[in-house]
Amino acid sequence: MTSRLKLLGAAALAGLFLSTAAYAADCAKGPVTVGFLPKLDTDPYFQVAKTGAEEAAGEIGGKVVQQAPSQATAEAQIEFVNNLVAQKVDVIAIAGNDANALAPALKRAAAQGVRVISYDSDVAADARTVFINQAKGDSLAEMMLESMYGMIGEGDFAILSSTPTATNQNAWIDFMKKKMAAEPKYQKMKLVQIAYGQESEQVNQQQALALVEAFPSLKGIIIPAGIGLPAAARALEQAGSISKVKLTGLAPATLIKKYIVAGQVQDIWWNVKDLGYLTYYAAQAVAQCKIAGKEGDSFAAGRLGNYKVGGNGEVVLGPAQIVTPKNVEDFKF
Repeated sequence: MTSRLKLLGAAALAGLFLSTAAYAADCAKGPVTVGFLPKLDTDPYFQVAKTGAEEAAGEIGGKVVQQAPSQATAEAQIEFVNNLVAQKVDVIAIAGNDANALAPALKRAAAQGVRVISYDSDVAADARTVFINQAKGDSLAEMMLESMYGMIGEGDFAILSSTPTATNQNAWIDFMKKKMAAEPKYQKMKLVQIAYGQESEQVNQQQALALVEAFPSLKGIIIPAGIGLPAAARALEQAGSISKVKLTGLAPATLIKKYIVAGQVQDIWWNVKDLGYLTYYAAQAVAQCKIAGKEGDSFAAGRLGNYKVGGNGEVVLGPAQIVTPKNVEDFKF
């Protein structure tokens, strides 16, 4: 009986091994289909990134498929992960709404032979191969804080983030808090509240107005979300508060150009099209086993040149810039 159980156990393990091996992704011999899964389908940021991916596909072949939920939640994204697996894409490139909540679904996708990378907003490191970051997170956080300091010098300010689970934004906020505590020049700045716009223009407008009402002495708001900054600027303009409360953060420069020119808003930005372009090249390199996410791995990315994988599988597009009246014309999105 014992021997028979051992044999059955061995057979079961062998079957499990064969099943797992059957799902292991082979190295692609040429360009493949990449499924892009942004945070939200209505965010123009990700539509512009898609144009960069399509440009790259036109250069090296393969196909871009982009699908995204109408709500910026992990639960909504999980459904789309499953849809992309069912469509037999070769690589999923995801901008995560929640790093850890998405991990099980992404690991299931990998077990079925679909490679996973992240871009813009990371997911759990063990659920993807590489993360294509638009800029070093610490540098973005420092630039946003420095921009706010340059605009107000001292006094109360707030942060209007996107969602409580947004990986990149939470990391930026943590960095800003530590920076303020460590450096004397920020001692006269006081962070009074962190609010959330929930990746919605309407909610961002409501939250911006609520912050101004709740804190009469508020001098500025940092908004590290592409949808949030233009929405807040419009709301404060309509309320007559745009000159009283300074805004800075991340957003397409073209959407807030008039506020930048007027000196009411500053912006920290990068070339969004290039982010999609680089992500597509990285996805193809992963699919063809040219990189495995190890530090020091390198790959070619067309007109952007060669890139190296850094620690924790991170690939950085390049440094961002503070957009001011002097350089705003340099940004086409």
